[in-house]
Amino acid sequence: MEVTITHIDTACVLININGFKILTDPTLNKKDGFFPQYVSSPMAFSKKYCSPSLSIEEIGKIDLVLLSHDHHSDNLDKKGRIFIQTVPTVLSTTDAVKRLKNTKTIGLDNWQEYNVETEKVENLKITAIPAQHTNIRRLNKIMGSVIGFTIEWQRQANGCIYISGDTVLFEGLYELEKRKKVDIAILHLGAGAFPYLKKNLRVTMNGEEAIATAQLLKPRIVMPIHYEGWWHFKQSVKSLKSEIGKSDVKEKFLWLESGVEAYLPI
Repeated sequence: MEVTITHIDTACVLININGFKILTDPTLNKKDGFFPQYVSSPMAFSKKYCSPSLSIEEIGKIDLVLLSHDHHSDNLDKKGRIFIQTVPTVLSTTDAVKRLKNTKTIGLDNWQEYNVETEKVENLKITAIPAQHTNIRRLNKIMGSVIGFTIEWQRQANGCIYISGDTVLFEGLYELEKRKKVDIAILHLGAGAFPYLKKNLRVTMNGEEAIATAQLLKPRIVMPIHYEGWWHFKQSVKSLKSEIGKSDVKEKFLWLESGVEAYLPI
């Protein structure tokens, strides 16, 4: 079984499992010009500094999209919305189904499983994993529903692939540790924040939580994504790598080079 991963942009990665191609959180717009763009509303604006490392043509035909949420443009942008209309199946939140028209989007509740029919991967299964898109619990409803995913298939010797989605460390991840063995953890980092809205608000993990998540789930490999390229990512890349580099789990972290295909030892 050959498995590769290619980082494309922000939380957008291409996972190729024996020829079955999965794309996560399609952000395919180029970097912004002079004006910033709204992430979710006129009150939550940001600016994108990086362009995707692969073009839509280079990405090619996709079999499945795993969309953690649809209502923030650093996870699904204008070109991404057009792109998912060409994909046979999109798995996302139940709220996303109500908003995404002209797409084959299927909404999943927390812990709901979806079995994928394909001859390329035996018994391929996706499970929706709870996510909390804010460290301030009372704001969770305002931030909107988000899910992560696990990817499993037959004879997966070391455990599943886990994709966190935009989340902080919360009780849902402790439940994940009880329910599943995680082999590879793909974590959305960046310490996303809008301090002008709420001083202590954070909407994604920082380095400290990435370390704690690695210690909790005990994966063989941790792949950070969603940590550079936007104004609202408040932890610098230098700070993030330095913090993780001083931890007892530093050897687990695999820093992907955007646009370069990495082979995963499954």
